[in-house]
Amino acid sequence: MIDLLVPLSKGLIQLFGVLSIGLLIATAFLDKDVKGNIINLRLINRTRLFLLLWFVSLMIFVIIQIAYLLDQPISASFDLTVVRSYLTQTSIGKSYLIQFLGILLLLILPLRKILISYFALLLALGSFISPVFQSHGSASGNHGLAVGALVIHVIAISFWVGGLFGLTQLENEQKIIALPRFSEIALWSAIAVAISGTANAFSRMDSVEAWQSKYGAVTILKIFLTVILIGFGAIHRRWIITSDLPSVFRLISAEIAIMFGTIFVGSWLSTIAPPERVVTSTPALLLTGIELPPEPTLSRILFSYEVDGLMLGLLVFVVALYIKGVVILSRKGVKWPIGRTIAFAAGVSAVDFATSGGLGLYSHFSFSAHMSSHMVIGMIAPIGIVLGAPITLALRTLPIGRNPQERGVRGSFIALLHSKLGKFYTNPIVALAIFDGSLFALYFTPLFGNLMQGHTGHFIMSIHFLLAGILFFQILIGIDPMPQKIPHLVKIIIIFAAMSIHAFFSISIMSASTLIDGGYFAQLQRPWGTDLLADQKLGGSIGWAMGEIPILLALLATFIQWSRADTKEANRIDRASDRAAAMGEDDELAQYNRYLSELSKKDLRD
Repeated sequence: MIDLLVPLSKGLIQLFGVLSIGLLIATAFLDKDVKGNIINLRLINRTRLFLLLWFVSLMIFVIIQIAYLLDQPISASFDLTVVRSYLTQTSIGKSYLIQFLGILLLLILPLRKILISYFALLLALGSFISPVFQSHGSASGNHGLAVGALVIHVIAISFWVGGLFGLTQLENEQKIIALPRFSEIALWSAIAVAISGTANAFSRMDSVEAWQSKYGAVTILKIFLTVILIGFGAIHRRWIITSDLPSVFRLISAEIAIMFGTIFVGSWLSTIAPPERVVTSTPALLLTGIELPPEPTLSRILFSYEVDGLMLGLLVFVVALYIKGVVILSRKGVKWPIGRTIAFAAGVSAVDFATSGGLGLYSHFSFSAHMSSHMVIGMIAPIGIVLGAPITLALRTLPIGRNPQERGVRGSFIALLHSKLGKFYTNPIVALAIFDGSLFALYFTPLFGNLMQGHTGHFIMSIHFLLAGILFFQILIGIDPMPQKIPHLVKIIIIFAAMSIHAFFSISIMSASTLIDGGYFAQLQRPWGTDLLADQKLGGSIGWAMGEIPILLALLATFIQWSRADTKEANRIDRASDRAAAMGEDDELAQYNRYLSELSKKDLRD
């Protein structure tokens, strides 16, 4: 009996989680807002109801799961000490604790502002996918591909299934208005579902025997249901184009039923262990999910490739959005500078090399490779991305409001840029503290050793390095509009401060007489590079060398921008003087001198 309750209760979690996310999608993107305020109180109340159902279903699942693991009656699992131990001392339990806390925060948030609804959607997605990182396959190879593909798959399903449910909860008139926007979301989601599902199946089943297993049979059933859903989506899109909206809404009920079935099949699949792959277990494989590579050489670092599925999926999504923006401008007859596109592509390629390429592969096994990867992600790649002007492209291509009172995605993005939060993070001192201060918080505390222990930690570090670098270089050399204009002299001071802090950090690592990884690299038992302290010192020197060069380039770019700004200002003054002379008026300098003369005369009279 309890064997049946486990997948059913887990299916309820996923069902109510997806429906809650769908209602948040409807609030954030599909329903109308009035100057950034959400006016559909019925939709907000329904969202809170489904969040509560999500929370309750999670509680029920945890109790059933404990009973299943301990092989005891469900009534015996209500012991608070046992529940607390499960949620705080096991990896999968900690992921459910994160989900508990995320749902509680969502229930507290006031969902009356459109910007808060965006944050709530991100929080809901983060809470929903937290258990996915503990999925099967960590010790069977292809861990980065399997987990990344599954995370993307879950997010895409949430947008597709949840978004459709959210659409049905709108007023009839608003449904018609929101349908084309949801169709766009569904198209992107369907593509992501198909690609991520294929990648996930490939990473777990690499033989005919694997497909003949129970896991393979359930996977085939899920594929069958997904193909039907994609077919429904294609029909919807054709009917929307031909404005046959009544037929679309008649088909939605059947589509939702199949979607719910797909969710429960997916939850069933998550409770079944995938077929075992024939691999030799090693400490490195057990710890990282990646087979220990041979001793690094230049060719191996340049040409090896171990897919980090989550980061690769994120990069592909960002590139697709960038290309779409360029295409939209092209259709309007606006030519986007090719240099910006090349710079952006170079930045994204650098991130891929440092996460999935040879450098990313060896960053799991060597501190010096890890530091090289860190420098590429946080110092080199952000320069290309910033010079690609993604904010400018977004502001010129994001959807505007569907009526004069609606902010839309573009209006909300502008409001966020100019909000107090946006001004706070674009303060150069704050950006410097995040960029350099976080180095000491990460590497000189147990945080580094803890984050190195799993795929989630690696992803968090990579995202932090990338965002911190983009923020820092955006303030210094960015060509995108910013909430506040930073004087060039302040930029130069910040650059010199960054150089000094970064040099001190690197020297501190080079001078350390103990390992700072909390024993992580020793656990790998690698046969090459056995002097871990020497490798750590090498990492410090690499960090110093690779970190100073991009900052010096930023300094040079700042001087060039300052010079160009002075030249532009001088030309502006000359043009103003010529116009004043042509009209028989004084130029700005003459007006200023006359103003000073009048002040002097006034002082003499007083």
